[in-house]
Amino acid sequence: MRNRVAVAIAAVAMAAGILSGCSSDGEPEAAPSKTVLVPGRPGEANKTQVAGPSKPAEPTAAEVTFVQMMIPHHAQALEMSALAPDRAADEKVRSLASRIDTAQKVEIAAMKSWLKQHPNAVLKAHGRNHGGQHADMPGMATPEQLKRLREARGEAFDKLYLDLMIIHHQGALTMVKDVLYKGNDVTVQQLARDVESTQLAEIGRMQDILEG
Repeated sequence: MRNRVAVAIAAVAMAAGILSGCSSDGEPEAAPSKTVLVPGRPGEANKTQVAGPSKPAEPTAAEVTFVQMMIPHHAQALEMSALAPDRAADEKVRSLASRIDTAQKVEIAAMKSWLKQHPNAVLKAHGRNHGGQHADMPGMATPEQLKRLREARGEAFDKLYLDLMIIHHQGALTMVKDVLYKGNDVTVQQLARDVESTQLAEIGRMQDILEG
């Protein structure tokens, strides 16, 4: 629980950082330059020199695609979890679904904000996979599976929800592998690490519920 809450807090912080660290044209502000003192030669005065990057590295196309695809991937998890309060028999399943709903709503908001603040990177990525297609996103439930989930009740719902959500989380981990340590953007890389750690932990909890 604490891990999931920590991710939600991190996502809120991520969104806040995104909104505060931007220039008037929507792009992230350049990293601040700093003045350093350069010792002069014997008998000469010391000199000052401006050091530091003038602009942060732009997010890669892979990072843009990861964020664009993770939004609808999270959205399906919300769709599935919204069914739990009225259908699940096990309180553990309802509690898990509630945590997923709370945290992933925050993450979706943060990711949408990130895309808005990086229009040039999105343009250069040509909007590849924008909105995400089921075939491009591993772990997505099919319309037929979602229909079965909506129709299920009690223990049948619990088992199907857990089975589908484990596959869904495993798909997210596959997406993480495609971007983790392969980009420049600190925010996206942190998001990928958070997704990896929290969804691995949730897979373990879901498997425990199934075996209990």
